[in-house]
Amino acid sequence: MNKRELFLRHVAQTSPAPLALDIVKAKGSILRDAAGKKYLDLIAGISVCNVGHCHPKVVKAVKKQVDDYMHLLVYGEMVETPQVQYAKWLTDQLPGSLNSVYFTNSGAEATEGAMKLAKRFTNRTRIVAFNKSYHGSTQGALSIMGDEYWRNAFRPLLPDVLHLEYDSMESLQEIDAHTACVFAETVQAERGVVAPSAQWMKALRDKCTETGTLLILDEIQTGFGRTGTLWGFEQFNIVPDIVLLGKALGGGMPLGAFAADQKIMQVLTENPVLGHITTFGGHPVCCAAGLAAFKVLLKEGIVDKVPGKTALFKELLQHPLIKAIRANGLLMAIEFENFEINKQVIDGCLRRGLLTDWFLFAPGCLRIAPPLTIAEKEIKKAARIILEVLDSVQA
Repeated sequence: MNKRELFLRHVAQTSPAPLALDIVKAKGSILRDAAGKKYLDLIAGISVCNVGHCHPKVVKAVKKQVDDYMHLLVYGEMVETPQVQYAKWLTDQLPGSLNSVYFTNSGAEATEGAMKLAKRFTNRTRIVAFNKSYHGSTQGALSIMGDEYWRNAFRPLLPDVLHLEYDSMESLQEIDAHTACVFAETVQAERGVVAPSAQWMKALRDKCTETGTLLILDEIQTGFGRTGTLWGFEQFNIVPDIVLLGKALGGGMPLGAFAADQKIMQVLTENPVLGHITTFGGHPVCCAAGLAAFKVLLKEGIVDKVPGKTALFKELLQHPLIKAIRANGLLMAIEFENFEINKQVIDGCLRRGLLTDWFLFAPGCLRIAPPLTIAEKEIKKAARIILEVLDSVQA
């Protein structure tokens, strides 16, 4: 039995048609499979590898930490140097009110922890989220996912969850003194890269302040320079009460976090004690990797180059089959007429050594979210392949 057959038989599957690529090496923006074929990566592990695959400084930090120690005890009981250092670096780059970091294993777990924190701090139960939003797929996160297709098979889910229309002023009237928190993405990624107006974001912030509701902004996909600024919410000139982090947070290792003011976070320490707990959250090796990647991001001017790379993609990707291009930094959606066309493009690109993807709530859109370190020559190559495939689809 070959490796692919073993993969299909023994590794739990999430779809009837996985890519099943046997990747044996990854470096920068390039993946290499067992047969030696190279793939140019345009999705970066879904916005994970912002500084590229296996950045040398990240690999070095991982190796050093493995030599020092790995797991010691459940989260929060030991002074673990990588956790402490990373929390300090993160809070130094966040607004002053986001000064306390709770590390988790993933973005979905950050969502779960933030939900508990908001209910505990406000002593309220109602949670507001938005249609076409994605915050993870664990039970609690699934409850606030903004699409009934994905929710329905797993009901009953959390009660007292209200879904509103994103970027709708009228919908904000539903937020009131019974609302514990509002979850919002700074850009609705899985909807196909849809950003709200600055006026709406400001109104959302004001409504939450007025009603004593905690505003939780999801930066899991948009954080760490993906949108052209370090944090997506910077572009709206607002500050959330809680921010969710994940994806690129770990520099390629599994890591999530939620950050808030210490006075808010403190409620998890009593009544009950251990109000939120995780065994492996903030694993020292993951924190060492994430910190190394964060330092690379900040010190090498990577974020500053994102707008120019975005503009190059948009300039090159002109074709009659493309209905629209929506971009928020290097988070881009190339819209086609339907999923059938998009699937042909994805498959055609893969045959030519270009890895792309679609969006959960926008299957007719092609995802472009490469490592932020992608070179201009790689952007030109990617665009050339996409256009060649579009010509073949159109023929």
